[in-house]
Amino acid sequence: MRISNIVPDSGHAKRYDLHSHSLFSDGTLTPSELVRRAHAAGVEVLALTDHDVTDGLDEAQTAAGQCGISVIAGVEISVTWKNQTLHIVGLNIDPDHSGLQQGLARLRKFREWRAEEIGRRLEKKKIDGAYAGAARLAKGTIIARTHFARFLVEQGYVRGFSQAFRQFLSRGKPGFVPGQWATLEEAVQWIVTAGGQAAVAHPARYKLSAGKMHQMLSEFHDCGGEAIEVVSGSHTPEANLHFAGISREYKFLASAGSDYHGPEQTWMDLGKLPSLPEGCTPVWRDWTQYENTARQALA
Repeated sequence: MRISNIVPDSGHAKRYDLHSHSLFSDGTLTPSELVRRAHAAGVEVLALTDHDVTDGLDEAQTAAGQCGISVIAGVEISVTWKNQTLHIVGLNIDPDHSGLQQGLARLRKFREWRAEEIGRRLEKKKIDGAYAGAARLAKGTIIARTHFARFLVEQGYVRGFSQAFRQFLSRGKPGFVPGQWATLEEAVQWIVTAGGQAAVAHPARYKLSAGKMHQMLSEFHDCGGEAIEVVSGSHTPEANLHFAGISREYKFLASAGSDYHGPEQTWMDLGKLPSLPEGCTPVWRDWTQYENTARQALA
């Protein structure tokens, strides 16, 4: 497992946030700014999990060394399952693994085409310059729907992000383009072969029946998936408790992440995550042994 910039053991439970984004995907902060903000908020172990790209990890880990917190090498992979878009977080990946990078490159190529197509579809609705505007707001390698939403807000077409998605960017709306992402098996295998742990991101956000959720989680487990995000910045307290029960039922490890995108757009600020509910086995359960080994090696 690849935990960088090990924090000395202070004798108390560390504050983990294992889902965050920088401007290398659809966040608004540089990796350095993100790490410094996490440190100021009391986060001790942060995972940078940009969408389908790992380019920000070196900068994040350099900043973490300066701040004295731990940064986990992560990624959030886009998946198409039963015509539904899911997100699978990879934790403790080897970002240099060739199989992982080949898979991510394929997804980024589709993202490039999708962004152009969203722009074309919005042009048909008399929204001029949408692609150029989104590209201007996207300072990394990814142009996401979030950047189109920011453009629509900036230009006064809508009042806020939620309206941008409801009116233009969600399924059935003028700017919606169906995803052609990785399969669930592909995403999990990219993560596992890169030495990481796969976790289902923010499961409460998926519009799946109980039966479909069971089918998805069973397939995820069979593919080698180990964890689900029990605590998420976009979950309600009731959802956290529900997925704590799911994690116990399926014997999944439990992860926790704010899904922080920046101060302008966030469900929950860094450092504000509640603790995992009782009875959960944290995804970082075996990281302590690794941290101790790493400290001895550095001594």
